[in-house]
Amino acid sequence: MFRIIILLIVVFLFLTFSFPILIYEAILGKIDPAKRDKSALAWAKWAFGVVIFLSGTKITVKGIENIPTDRSVLYIANHQSYFDIIINYLYVPRPTGFISKNEVEKVPSLRVWMRYLRCLFMDRKDIKQSLGIILKAIDYVKEGISIFIFPEGTRAKNEDEILPFKAGSFKIATKSGCEIVPVSINNSAAVFEKQFPKVKKAHVVLEYGKPIPTKDLDKEQIKALPELVRSQIIEMHTNNKAIV
Repeated sequence: MFRIIILLIVVFLFLTFSFPILIYEAILGKIDPAKRDKSALAWAKWAFGVVIFLSGTKITVKGIENIPTDRSVLYIANHQSYFDIIINYLYVPRPTGFISKNEVEKVPSLRVWMRYLRCLFMDRKDIKQSLGIILKAIDYVKEGISIFIFPEGTRAKNEDEILPFKAGSFKIATKSGCEIVPVSINNSAAVFEKQFPKVKKAHVVLEYGKPIPTKDLDKEQIKALPELVRSQIIEMHTNNKAIV
């Protein structure tokens, strides 16, 4: 329990005393939104790095060279843990917004930080609202902001299982023309969810697959895209089980 208590204290202190930074970010956003995006990402990397250090999590990263650094992409990943967002923010090379469930939006200071990071909050029970979020994500990608989404729609309870992907998520790529970067996450649930409410040391393996082009796909290729990406993630996930 010691780790989770320390982590909660550190997160509380950061969210409480980061208001001056939020004010600075707000002013910077009015002057130069692109600089604000980079500044917010730098703060997120620092804060999440502290969280990962205090949690005792060891991360092995594969395929980092596959992530384009000069253009926005759509990251598609399997989902096991609340730590999935924290871990992946350490490695994205450019401003990236995660699509998160709308419950997170209820935490005031965290909500502001996530908005500065271009995160979007989706209510999966509200089809109209979900469609609006997808359209907003498409606009972000066209502006040069990458988007990271977990198309299973929920965290998998079985770490060996990758649930079917919701096809609507892929419109972010096919409508914007950006590439898809498949992401495999192994063992992130071992940090927290497996022994809730405790946080324990764990070894997490991330792998970023080669970008998949989405420009000029025909209807059949678009229809097959979710299963194509899912099969690649399953392959990486299966291969990385031996590393954990």
